[in-house]
Amino acid sequence: MINPAKKLKGKTVLVTGGAGFIGSHLIDRLLSYGARVICFDDLSTGRQEYIDSKKDDRNFIFIKGDANEMKDIKKAFSHGPVDYVFHYAALVGVQRTIEEPLKVLKDIDGIKHILELALQHKIKKIAYASSSEIYGNQEKMPLHEENSYYDIKMPYALVKSAGENFFRSHWELSGVPVVIYRFFNAYGPRQASSMYGFVTGVFISQVLQNIPPTIFYDGKQTRDFMYIDDNIEASIQGLLNDKTTGETINLGTGRETTILELANKIIKISGKKLKPSLLNKRNLIEIKRRVADTAKMKKIIGYRPRVSLEDGLRRTYDWYANNPQFIAQGERTTYAWRKKNVWAPIKKSSKTKKKS
Repeated sequence: MINPAKKLKGKTVLVTGGAGFIGSHLIDRLLSYGARVICFDDLSTGRQEYIDSKKDDRNFIFIKGDANEMKDIKKAFSHGPVDYVFHYAALVGVQRTIEEPLKVLKDIDGIKHILELALQHKIKKIAYASSSEIYGNQEKMPLHEENSYYDIKMPYALVKSAGENFFRSHWELSGVPVVIYRFFNAYGPRQASSMYGFVTGVFISQVLQNIPPTIFYDGKQTRDFMYIDDNIEASIQGLLNDKTTGETINLGTGRETTILELANKIIKISGKKLKPSLLNKRNLIEIKRRVADTAKMKKIIGYRPRVSLEDGLRRTYDWYANNPQFIAQGERTTYAWRKKNVWAPIKKSSKTKKKS
């Protein structure tokens, strides 16, 4: 394993989307390794509270701006020389991308700006945050990086797959090193817990308010949950490892967990007498199964996840319990939009048994 403190001390790292869930944790770790960090965020989904504790750190610079606007992102590079870039800024959240599908396309402008400026400023390496969403709805598990894109329906996934190709092609043509990460379900403290958030944060928010976790259909759909600390350490190791240049790498655990199992684990941690609420609805955009093939991560980066799901959920639950200001209130009503626009009733078979 690489010693990040030796490689990052005195180096300048730009993190776009740095005030978000993953970005803010990444910045915490980079600063702990002695890096000088430029946090760039428009605060549309990121939160000022996640970076306020760093404002007096002489190695931390915050710039408010939109990565999709060249005049804004140029400001970040003016605080250089910048050595490394983590391009994490993007429109995230299923509901946001459904409500404003064309807005997701603007993220392509941000990709273009980063590539142009990285070449101009001779950046040592770029890490691009892609997503497991680009795999679509596949049957064969686990999902390997060489799997073809399949059944991609959501604009978010289409933009991420385009971004992967832009970064890879630019590296081949310009020589600016890049590594592409396909994030599976990262979770942990600071993850959004509202209807615009993600399942772990939403379930914890509901349970803390004594609301049964709301699950559509039977809850047998699966995901691969990776605790934020593991995601961050693997990302940094991969950035600093020359073997990852030009590679696309899954960041997950290789463990497949059902949504129903996730809900029950959170309830158990809480000690409350709740039961998941199963709705007789099917999500029209829901992926049935998703779990990462982690062989490439382990072989090239040399990283194996260290935090178990149970331990990670406990840490996350405790953080929300101790920081109630970040809990989304009124989760009973936040599902109204989804019920109307995303979920569909499960059709019962019209076939009837013949009487013998």
